[in-house]
Amino acid sequence: MDIAESVLARFWSKVTLDPTGCLIWTAGRSVYGYGRFFWNGHSGAAHRFAYMALVGDIPAGLSLDHLCRVRHCVRPDHLEAVTPRENTLRGENHVADQARRTHCPRGHAYTPANTRLKNGKRECRTCHNQARRDKRAASKSA
Repeated sequence: MDIAESVLARFWSKVTLDPTGCLIWTAGRSVYGYGRFFWNGHSGAAHRFAYMALVGDIPAGLSLDHLCRVRHCVRPDHLEAVTPRENTLRGENHVADQARRTHCPRGHAYTPANTRLKNGKRECRTCHNQARRDKRAASKSA
């Protein structure tokens, strides 16, 4: 990526070092907290610009994960090119939270034998079978 010195100087003028070692983007940010930088005729993510300027192109099909978890950090060694799925699962969101769970709310392990998929979500077979038995017993006693 061939970048003019003036563009690099403008970019780095908008960055400060914080005590944790992150290079913090101090200019505009997206609604999601990622730094925004205008170069080459378009606005893009500041961390992507920093990575491409100092490391190289981001491989096709990969996205950048902020290892420091600071969305407006532009330090290239705090960024790792990973698949979008890996990036999501490493995150702090409900999808990642669900994926990290190893047991159902009642304590049964999510094993291949004890797990079924329903509408794309994991369901505990033990709990599902117990609910069916309870429903059948209730209908017989009614």
